[in-house]
Amino acid sequence: MPIEISLADVKNYVGHEVGVSRWFTVDQTMIDTFADATLDHQFIHTDPERARAESPFGGTIAHGFLTLSLLSAMNFDCVPKVREQTMGINFGFDKVRFMTPVKCGARVRGHFKLNEARFRGGELLAISYGVSIEIEDERKPALTADWITLIQFNAEDRPE
Repeated sequence: MPIEISLADVKNYVGHEVGVSRWFTVDQTMIDTFADATLDHQFIHTDPERARAESPFGGTIAHGFLTLSLLSAMNFDCVPKVREQTMGINFGFDKVRFMTPVKCGARVRGHFKLNEARFRGGELLAISYGVSIEIEDERKPALTADWITLIQFNAEDRPE
């Protein structure tokens, strides 16, 4: 369960790892559901027999974007919550790199380092996380990226 911190305390976490999520299992049902939602039914994701026979992966793999999308759940699982936050907004990603395919059945977890936190206007805090998704028993991560989110708060809650 993530801790709760104040808006004034966020600056104290810059440069530090702020969370490691629990493990999430990426199974074929999750992969197929994502394929249906995104209309991406490439055989390396959705056809276990063909993927075993024709791909270098030995079976199906998760979509890179599925792996990326798990960051939201991982964030909610472990990143400290800002007490004064009224809403969070994805602003985007920089330097997304898919390093290692996530094989069906693998367990993954997210690592979050708070790289930067700066106020934008009177009611927004822009936060940049260095994120990586670890694959259990793999040497290299599934992905790395810089993730920028915006935290909205009430102007009267802004620290001096």
